[in-house]
Amino acid sequence: MKNPADPILRLADIRRSYNVGTEVETEVLHGISLALQPAEFVALTGPSGSGKSTLLNIIGLLERPTSGRLDIAGQPAQSLDDAGLTRLRGATIGFVFQFHHLLPAFTALENVLMPSIIAHGTATPGAEAMARDLLARVGLKGAEHKRPGELSGGMQQRVAIARALSLRPRLILADEPTGNLDTVTADEVFALLREFNRDHGSACLIVTHDPRLAARCDRLVALVDGRLVSS
Repeated sequence: MKNPADPILRLADIRRSYNVGTEVETEVLHGISLALQPAEFVALTGPSGSGKSTLLNIIGLLERPTSGRLDIAGQPAQSLDDAGLTRLRGATIGFVFQFHHLLPAFTALENVLMPSIIAHGTATPGAEAMARDLLARVGLKGAEHKRPGELSGGMQQRVAIARALSLRPRLILADEPTGNLDTVTADEVFALLREFNRDHGSACLIVTHDPRLAARCDRLVALVDGRLVSS
């Protein structure tokens, strides 16, 4: 039986190489070990090219490590095939990116419902009620039927956050979610992530170059040249 206090994320000696077996084989992650507890809010920082995006892709089950162990919600990810990884990702992880990646032909409400539609084949009444509630909580009540092109950049990012949280993920991965926003909107988006982190006990790993935001996280993890240098 799983202990609810167990880490939601555990990395042990994760390595990632490209062009394996060739003369130009390059290792970009060099033995990363890290654990993230439920309800923890952690900033991942580091210079460009340090391996942050690669690490986030591995944690998000979008890319497989070359070696090492990765457990998500107590499940050893390396033992899963692609279909199993997709199911675990959909059931456990919510993504927020620097670019919102909303579907332009769909309304804000339909975009938020998309993870439910993908997971269950349809948007249930319960899922729609939750999507409307999430949009209200991110300050978009009344904008449910607007398409992304009718919303400001900050509003579009709020829709993306609501979409990421629509299935109540146990782990939120945010890759520079405020990178394209002005300071005021960035603070509002950060506050929304913090609110869901507190209210639902979701762990959050946020990649940021903003030292103001990093300083407001529970813990700071720095990645330099593919190595974890502080935690």
